Amino acid sequence: MFSMILTPAFLDTDALGHINNTRLPVWFELARNDVFRIFTPDLDPKKWQLILARIEVDYNGELFFGEDVEIRTSISRIGNSSFTVYQEAWQKGVMGAKGSATMVHYDFSTAKTVVLSPELRAALEAHMTPG
Repeated sequence: MFSMILTPAFLDTDALGHINNTRLPVWFELARNDVFRIFTPDLDPKKWQLILARIEVDYNGELFFGEDVEIRTSISRIGNSSFTVYQEAWQKGVMGAKGSATMVHYDFSTAKTVVLSPELRAALEAHMTPG
């Protein structure tokens, strides 16, 4: 599992004083950088090997300005050329949101999916969600 601590900015809030629901997909993408580095260690977009096929976010509670948020990232499923990233946003010991993103290993030069190599599969398996 990967973990990233974010400090919410005032601009992340909405008129009700909560973290705006549009920020969670952005925060989750930022926290996926650790997963992206498995495929492109220097994050060079010219060498990019992934496309996003699907995202979903469930809002379980409120997140607030003024307290750090921990984004926990793991892998929940590995297929032939795709995998699912599972993420949770925690603040003060309470999970405020969870989500998933389906990523596809992709070759932009051929516009085709690519089967995950044994090395990539092993790197993803090292971060599988327990259970």
